Amino acid sequence: MKAVHTELHRSHDPQFFLVRGVVKRTTEQPERADRLLKGLKDGKHQLVEPTKFGQGPRARIHSPEYLSFLSEAWEAWTALGDSGPEMIGNIHPVRHAATYPTHIVGKLGWHTADTAAPIGPGTWAAACAATDVAVTAAQMVMDGEDAVYALCRPPGHHAYRDMAGGFCFLNNSAIAAAHLRQKHERVVILDVDVHHGNGTQGIFYARPDVYTISIHADPVAYYPYVWGYAHERGEGAGLGANLNIPLAIGTGDDGYIQAMEVARKAIESFAPGALVIALGLDASEHDPLKGLAVTTPGFRRIGQAIAKLGLPTVFVQEGGYLSDILGANLTSVLAGFEEAR
Repeated sequence: MKAVHTELHRSHDPQFFLVRGVVKRTTEQPERADRLLKGLKDGKHQLVEPTKFGQGPRARIHSPEYLSFLSEAWEAWTALGDSGPEMIGNIHPVRHAATYPTHIVGKLGWHTADTAAPIGPGTWAAACAATDVAVTAAQMVMDGEDAVYALCRPPGHHAYRDMAGGFCFLNNSAIAAAHLRQKHERVVILDVDVHHGNGTQGIFYARPDVYTISIHADPVAYYPYVWGYAHERGEGAGLGANLNIPLAIGTGDDGYIQAMEVARKAIESFAPGALVIALGLDASEHDPLKGLAVTTPGFRRIGQAIAKLGLPTVFVQEGGYLSDILGANLTSVLAGFEEAR
């Protein structure tokens, strides 16, 4: 399996993370990509540089106002003269009878769901490069590759059409799926990150052509807390095209594979032409946030289960934070896929 990657991700190096009132350095660091690259090297995957696709694929998913905000945010922030080293909102209007703001501080609050997506001088460039990585992988699959892995950083599945959050700015998995839709009538996004893919769900919630499925730690006690429940099934034309499978905190390999079987049946009923895997590796038993307890051999089983779906597949990297086992888990899930294919 080929893997798409660019070093341009390094321009995004966030520092701020607020955890239960405690300020820490975020675990979404450039070193993540280094550990993932080691996993690719150990699996003997060929690295491919992305093609620059421009704004078009991003504009299929994100609003013009949001893209404009992200592209201009840092310049406007620094022009304030008394701003901090990263952009972190101090107002979140949640849009109850609200007016779209013109001031950068207001826009920052409007376009961020939480404080876990600090914007720095290189964030926009890195986020755009990540979408190029995802779209390049999708195009390679459309051109005949059976499966391609996209090493996207920053990740994307918490990003809505017009809101950043949870370390995410542009929704790489959604953008890949929209690109695949240029060829396939129906596409599935299967999110195996430990956190619910709330942004992806929100983007496609009223659409019948992209089936969004998320297997994640129970949001009753885990981020994002207010999305990711089993009763969220879509709305309007998209009713029935969203499936959430929340798992009890600490669920291990066998419980996860049972959830994959539920997802398999749903995917087969939908009969898509292609599959996007929003690949979180933070369901690991060694992940710093410890939501689930999947082992390294368990990730191999997940890869095998994905392969057995028999669909052209784009793996888009989502979560999986700094741990010694991160690269090995990536090697394991891709090896499992290749073995079962």
